[in-house]
Amino acid sequence: MRISTSQIYDAGTRGIQNGQSSLYKLQNQLSTGRRVLTPQDDPVAASQALVVSQSMSVNQQHIDNQGQAKSQLGMVDNQASALVNLLQNVRDRVVQAGNTTLSPRDRESIASELEARLGEMLGIANSDNGEGVYLFSGYSGSVRPFSYVPATPPATAPVGYFGDEGERLLQVSASRQMAVSVSGSELFQSIKNGNGTFVTGTGGNLALPGFSSTGNNTGTASIDQGSVLDPGTWNAAGNPGAFMVRFSVDAAGATTYQLYDNTTPSAPVALLSAPQTYSAGQAIRLEDTTGVPTVDFGASITVSGQPNDGDSFTVASSTSQSMFQTVQNLLGILRTPIGTSTYTTTQYSNELASELKNIDQALDNVSRVQADLGTKLQEIDSLGDAATDINIQYKSTLSDLQDIDYAKTISDFVQQQTKLEAAQKAFAQVSGMSLFDYL
Repeated sequence: MRISTSQIYDAGTRGIQNGQSSLYKLQNQLSTGRRVLTPQDDPVAASQALVVSQSMSVNQQHIDNQGQAKSQLGMVDNQASALVNLLQNVRDRVVQAGNTTLSPRDRESIASELEARLGEMLGIANSDNGEGVYLFSGYSGSVRPFSYVPATPPATAPVGYFGDEGERLLQVSASRQMAVSVSGSELFQSIKNGNGTFVTGTGGNLALPGFSSTGNNTGTASIDQGSVLDPGTWNAAGNPGAFMVRFSVDAAGATTYQLYDNTTPSAPVALLSAPQTYSAGQAIRLEDTTGVPTVDFGASITVSGQPNDGDSFTVASSTSQSMFQTVQNLLGILRTPIGTSTYTTTQYSNELASELKNIDQALDNVSRVQADLGTKLQEIDSLGDAATDINIQYKSTLSDLQDIDYAKTISDFVQQQTKLEAAQKAFAQVSGMSLFDYL
């Protein structure tokens, strides 16, 4: 077979170019630390690496979302903590106001302080995240959630909620969307008054025979917030949910009471087969003894002190009362003159005690929201740990698919370099050969 000079040159050139190409590829692998530089290097590994990279990007987005969620929940929790401190301050002032020896000026001083606390409460309710997004407005982050409803002077005007009931959600893991906001309605308004099931109050002094009110109670009796002894019985069918206890005092000073179904206040229906003897501090069961068997409604109330003839107390199902309304009710109580025929010290004490219980209910509601926030923050920490571990696993998988074995690659590089040098040297020798050298 005859080999032409041009064939020798072409073969030598191709060999050197191939060697240079291989050496260049190994050099790029060493400089980048990656084995797969283009899909053609390893199509299977390249496709798997793409899937892993996309999964890692999604996981990283979840980690970023967790950071945002933690920040937003932290801001809500900080405001809730400030609200607890404010409500505790209000509670302390209400306890102080319970001293019936305080002068009108003292009560007005307490009222002025509570009015300032009301303004602070409204400020907390309208707090934002520093970027103009309100924390407690639900989905409507740009809407100011609370403001006075214009109708009366601000001190007594009702505070309205103008947000919605929505919760802002963030995807914090592949299978978990987390609410990172609390609606203002849930935190500030959806608070059951009384003991959460029913609320007690003074019914006024009721004259016989038509039970028409002659004003507030005139005795020294006070009522507690009552107790639900059996929730199942209380919620059973047939419970009117509205009761009245009316006291009678005869000429000899003996005091009895009758319990009424007060569903229709203008026509109360007696529930005890006979009036019962009253003893201060005794528990009065809410029951119907007019039939057989006796119907127990699963709750009781306690009345202390000495009622006058005709004095009464009522029990009604709890309703939602905002903490703004509770503070405004306290302002009205503190600014009502005491000692008149229409507003007695006993009436003042009973109303103050009722609103004090509503403050406790508001504190319980904030504590419940804080507990939920704490649970979410703890969950975010757990999800963050899991996401970090997954990220490490993804990086390990990508390294297995893409990264080079430095020892092997360096060895291949040295070997290829030696081959290229040998090829170049051989080509130089062959290309320098000529038949004329031997003629």
